[in-house]
Amino acid sequence: MKKVYTCFCTDMIHEGHLNIIHEAMKYGEVIVGVLSDEAMVRFNRFPGVEFEERVNLIKGIEGVSSVVVQDEIMYDNIIQKLHPDYVIHGDNWKEGPMKGIRDNVKELLAAYGGQLIEVPYTYNTNTRRMDIRMREKLRMPEYRRKRLKQLIKLCPIVKVLEVHSGLTGLIAEKTVVANEGELDQFDAMWISSLCDSTAKGKPDIELVDITSRFRTIDDVMEVTTKPIIFDGDTGGLTEHFVYTVRSLERMGVSAVIIEDKTGLKKNSLFGTEVVQTQDTIENFCKKIAAGKAIQLTDEFMIIARIESLILEQGMEDALNRARAYVAAGADGIMIHSRKKEPDEILEFCDLFRKDDKNTPLVVVPSSFNSITEGELAMHGVNIVIYANQLTRSAFPAMEQTAKDILRYHRAKEVDGRLMPIKEIITLIDEL
Repeated sequence: MKKVYTCFCTDMIHEGHLNIIHEAMKYGEVIVGVLSDEAMVRFNRFPGVEFEERVNLIKGIEGVSSVVVQDEIMYDNIIQKLHPDYVIHGDNWKEGPMKGIRDNVKELLAAYGGQLIEVPYTYNTNTRRMDIRMREKLRMPEYRRKRLKQLIKLCPIVKVLEVHSGLTGLIAEKTVVANEGELDQFDAMWISSLCDSTAKGKPDIELVDITSRFRTIDDVMEVTTKPIIFDGDTGGLTEHFVYTVRSLERMGVSAVIIEDKTGLKKNSLFGTEVVQTQDTIENFCKKIAAGKAIQLTDEFMIIARIESLILEQGMEDALNRARAYVAAGADGIMIHSRKKEPDEILEFCDLFRKDDKNTPLVVVPSSFNSITEGELAMHGVNIVIYANQLTRSAFPAMEQTAKDILRYHRAKEVDGRLMPIKEIITLIDEL
């Protein structure tokens, strides 16, 4: 019999999938690929059930001859291995980022005379309801909270984007690009104290109270599924920090990052230009330990941010603090620098990794922005946070629009650079 191949990336089977199977059976033996967890994360979303459960789900479908694992989004390896006569897929991949996958399949099949079969994509009230239920499940605290730790294990490096509202959360959630034969997207979201304060028109001095910042988390969580890392500034008093940890854990936040400074907060990028006081190792370790002691799950992460390089205290001080913070229970270390080149960050990472191969390392390349994610990963970095780029890109665009409306006394001149409101609305899911 001729071989027909299709690939599913789903946690549940609906009539659209069954329609593809029934159509495939007309052409020969049906082989179904199941995307691995790693490929699922790169493709469009985090799997909601274990891989083995997804495999068994497909095996239980009548008409499926065999199930194989597809480890990559692109079909090169699987087509080389199976050499199918036909590949069958819904016609929903003709446009957008998925078009790159379709082009890849067509090119591979054309090389030996294989054929691509496309069936109309099934989208009705029932399938839509199932899709919504799947998204809602991924938004639940018990599923979202553990996802950052899972991503660290699955991804070469976890890519995190700053968000400060429901709309920016949707941008981080839904932005996908085809890039060098792969689909690329952000893995998690960073709720920054700086950007949250700026969006509210307030200075970044911990003036915006924690309750207000929790409302921002709620706004983002309501419309997204990706894990959240929360900027906890200094963590405040230890007695207050434990309540913050308990609240964040209950909400479903994956991690909090706190910096080892005391007193009135000043943005780190000011460095020694303003008075900034670094906490003692002993005090900060007590704060970390208190936060870990109050947790109810092993999923929530407390990440210690070291300001030694920012405050020009030297590499040895930074390394001593890192070792002490890990010993106190920190689940990760964030090392920061305001230099334009990444040399001291990379030196720290290399020295830290000599003694500690496992503790996650976090960097925020705001000033040393020429380095790539791949280069950071080579030095043992697990998480890269793009901490303020959405805020910084939005402000000049909005300011220029406001100036031009005042200048021309109408909106016609700005219209060419505005996104149609219809496109913005399509970002927002309806129940």
